[in-house]
Amino acid sequence: MNQQLLSDLALELAPRLITDNRVLATAESCTGGWIAKTFTDIDGSSQWFDCSIVTYSNQAKVNLLGVKQATLDHYGAVSQPVVKEMVLGLLDRSDANIGISVSGIAGPGGGTEIKPVGTVWIAWAKPGQLIEAVRFQFKGDREEVRLQAVYEALQGVKRLLVNQDD
Repeated sequence: MNQQLLSDLALELAPRLITDNRVLATAESCTGGWIAKTFTDIDGSSQWFDCSIVTYSNQAKVNLLGVKQATLDHYGAVSQPVVKEMVLGLLDRSDANIGISVSGIAGPGGGTEIKPVGTVWIAWAKPGQLIEAVRFQFKGDREEVRLQAVYEALQGVKRLLVNQDD
């Protein structure tokens, strides 16, 4: 997998987003804005991309996305409840009608037995409606884990566009 694959997938999604009157936003932690970069590398992406909020620290997740401190304390940043709160908080704070959130452990450090390096949670939502939140276990070094996370985030948007019911 490489950056070109990401670019090709984003280019495939762009016309569908425009046709379907969809606007994206991202809340990123371990990907550090890479999802947003992949989308905004496309000329004219302002037609369908609103914003990205990179919240690497837990405090930023609370301050900028409205993640509850109690959720972070109980489940940790790399968890389904946190990515759900991240994506729904993102949509409350943006003009987007599709949101993506991601939080994970890219490595090489930071992993535990329960959440090893490569553990990444990604969530997709529409305003007020969580679509799905999925746990991935990626292999590879930091760059490879992050690359796979970006790819899966884009694949989720593709699924959402194909399966939309409104």
